[in-house]
Amino acid sequence: MEQFDADIRDRLSQELHEALRSRSVVAPLIGRFDGITIEDAYAVSLGILRRREAEGEQVVGKKIGVTSKAVQDMLGVHQPDFGFLTDRMQCGETIDFDAAGLIQPRAEAEIAFILREGLAGPGVTEADVLAATESIAPCFEIVDSRIENWKISIVDTVADNASCGVFVLGEARADPRDHDLPALKVTVTKNGARLSEGLGSAVQGSPAAAVAWLANTLGGFGVTLDAGDIVLSGSLVPLEPAQKGDVFEMMLEGVGGCRAEFV
Repeated sequence: MEQFDADIRDRLSQELHEALRSRSVVAPLIGRFDGITIEDAYAVSLGILRRREAEGEQVVGKKIGVTSKAVQDMLGVHQPDFGFLTDRMQCGETIDFDAAGLIQPRAEAEIAFILREGLAGPGVTEADVLAATESIAPCFEIVDSRIENWKISIVDTVADNASCGVFVLGEARADPRDHDLPALKVTVTKNGARLSEGLGSAVQGSPAAAVAWLANTLGGFGVTLDAGDIVLSGSLVPLEPAQKGDVFEMMLEGVGGCRAEFV
């Protein structure tokens, strides 16, 4: 295996960016390079982001993933990941599979936080998150992986922008202070059949705790959560593969619903 260094970081950023654009996959990184760390993986992710920004994309938020035990067990990754959201990643409820460049997508139901004020770690608490949040919204994140067959370790998913594909926000908005976030229940259907359900407590005990973790983790890299950011707090249910023709619907109890149709 090659020893990981700055030249390899740049090469991997280019490789994963090209995979994103060509809808192709690459071999898992963890088996190709010796000594690769989460810090290295995040540097690769930032290199991809710089390339996307050079193509005109703009950052509109951040995401945390692999937060619930169900998702961790499914992927074999036992700590959260983190990445960036751009304007081109936000879709309406009808998702053009080809135009979105999806490869091997999976749908997950989440609670999105829309920030009124920025948050900069370290030291961010759940109370800080609630105070900084304008509203929460039901959300489908459509995760996708440029790593072959989803054979990911934590460094693979972090390098690959936290395995993010696209996301859909429902129209409903609610004040998080009006809800018991750990007790918020989501119900998901696929093609009209009940698929799964989960609670806010599935993500690190509370979605607000997950956002605090994200702010503090990104703070270690000099990155902040900014006013106006959309922050995806992690899936409340197991991931479900999606293909053309599938219709997913979710209802976040007491808040509202979200729909994602793949065409």
